Amino acid sequence: MMSKKQRLFVILGAIFLSNALLAEFIGGKIFSVEHTLGLPLLNWTIFGFNLSMNMTAGVLLWPVVFILTDIINEYYGKKGVRFLSFLTAILISYSFIMIYGAIGLRPADFWITTRTHVGIPDMDVAFQQIFGQGMWIIAGSLVAFLIGQIADVTAFHWIRKITGARMLWLRATGSTLVSQFIDTFVVLIIAFKIGQGWPLKQVLAIGLVGYLYKFIVAIVLTPLLYLIHGIIDRYLGHEEAHQMMEEAARQAD
Repeated sequence: MMSKKQRLFVILGAIFLSNALLAEFIGGKIFSVEHTLGLPLLNWTIFGFNLSMNMTAGVLLWPVVFILTDIINEYYGKKGVRFLSFLTAILISYSFIMIYGAIGLRPADFWITTRTHVGIPDMDVAFQQIFGQGMWIIAGSLVAFLIGQIADVTAFHWIRKITGARMLWLRATGSTLVSQFIDTFVVLIIAFKIGQGWPLKQVLAIGLVGYLYKFIVAIVLTPLLYLIHGIIDRYLGHEEAHQMMEEAARQAD
């Protein structure tokens, strides 16, 4: 029978993995933040490019992943985060291999036209377009995820060495802001600057808008971090929770 410590790791790991995989799958949709909130378009001009708050739907879930990274870091240290990060990268890669295998299957004739009544003339083409993300985007996403996770862990423990066990908000939110910054620009540079030859100024402009959104979300979600922390402390018991946090902190020494 699993201990509370082991059961908690399985639960946190399952939520972490699920959110990371879902973020990849829904990331192909680009949505307007302004239209979604019923606001007028911002129409900012950055580096000569006129931009609005258009985001990949993956931003709905990536903040959850980074919050969970900080929670796992707090109780299980670098080893726990590293294990889940590499496992997630492997599973994401496996998922895309299976998706490309599914894309290569020859469709049934009747299935192709099953949604013509709702304006989809070819279901197979729609399937390919939704799930068949470009290889550069996949590569950029995976590299950015791993580098972002390493940056998050490093910044988290660096801040903890300075502040001790105090100021959870600073080490958690601060490390998230650092990792989100790196993640945002790494994926854009690999996927669009290297992969599609976009001008660097355009990539940087889009990245700044995206990071601003992530910055705001990271700040807004800080209370959620304390809520989860409190629930875990009550579940484990304050003594065991404190012991786990001390052991996690020593991994950075």
